[in-house]
Amino acid sequence: MLAGENDNKGLERVRWRCRRGLLELDIVLGRFIGQCYPDLDEAQQIAFDALLDMPDNELWDMIAGRVSVPLPGEQRAVLELLQAA
Repeated sequence: MLAGENDNKGLERVRWRCRRGLLELDIVLGRFIGQCYPDLDEAQQIAFDALLDMPDNELWDMIAGRVSVPLPGEQRAVLELLQAA
């Protein structure tokens, strides 16, 4: 199961993937799942899933604006939503 799922099992899988080793990342990702994830379209959910494949420190540095990494369009849009969360 991947992005685009509206059932509880799919959402729980994403919640589980958001549990990270960095407290700050846990907080931001948890807030994002609660506030923004349900409104993402399928392409954005797939992009979010790809961002979750990144190592914790790299993802946190991007969310915190410490580094700028070129990302595909949908991933960039989801990153901006994460930064706003």
